[in-house]
Amino acid sequence: MRALSLVLATALLTAVPAHAEQDLLLGAAMNTPAMTQAEMTRADIEALIAHANGTPIDLSDKALSGLDLSGLNLEGVNLRTARLNNTNLRGANLSGANLEQAWFLKADLSGAKLVGAKMFGITARDANLSGADLSRSMPIGDFRGANMSGATLVDLNGSADMKNQSMGLMRAVFVSVNLKGANLKGANLGRSRLEYADLTDADLTDAVLMGSDLSGANLTGATITGTDFKNVDVSGARLLDLKGQDNAKDWAARVNADRAITARSD
Repeated sequence: MRALSLVLATALLTAVPAHAEQDLLLGAAMNTPAMTQAEMTRADIEALIAHANGTPIDLSDKALSGLDLSGLNLEGVNLRTARLNNTNLRGANLSGANLEQAWFLKADLSGAKLVGAKMFGITARDANLSGADLSRSMPIGDFRGANMSGATLVDLNGSADMKNQSMGLMRAVFVSVNLKGANLKGANLGRSRLEYADLTDADLTDAVLMGSDLSGANLTGATITGTDFKNVDVSGARLLDLKGQDNAKDWAARVNADRAITARSD
């Protein structure tokens, strides 16, 4: 029953209208032991890894909040619906991990490897993913306020799958995310939410932004060679000192282009 409630709560967080998301999060009993405490220790997890002989371990639906799991090799781990709020995973290897519907509120994943990780329904608000490698991962979830500065997001797929939306519009929510200097080459963020995201000096070469919301975002100095801007809302976005603008795709098909900031006021 507890797992089911977490699944439903996470689905709602990413499916409902923007104005209701915060209210739902506050109503999700965030201060309960299931969300703030750990039922295992680092030593317990290290023992599981040692006995697994290279086989991915199963930590699904575990309460692991607040633990220091930094530097651990958790490649392929099953953390589906687990709670890792305020958990230290700095430098950990989570490549190929199942993080679907897991909670990572304010977790430290700086420098972590999440290559090919599955993140459908993940909630990682205010998490630290600076310098992390999310290449080829699927972050279909809520990363509002997260720090992804200097992160590698090559070939990431955070696009909404319009053929499979039984729970509403599930997509990457990167609202107010720090993506300064991030590598987003070939990333698919079609129909994603990037309002007020900081993409200063980010590399968006060949990225797909089609139908996404970039209102209020800062793209100063970003590289947009081959980037798809079809139906992208750029109202209030800072489009200054862009590199490769002449080679951007569907640049003329932006929405609210007349409301974008294209000239410095200083």
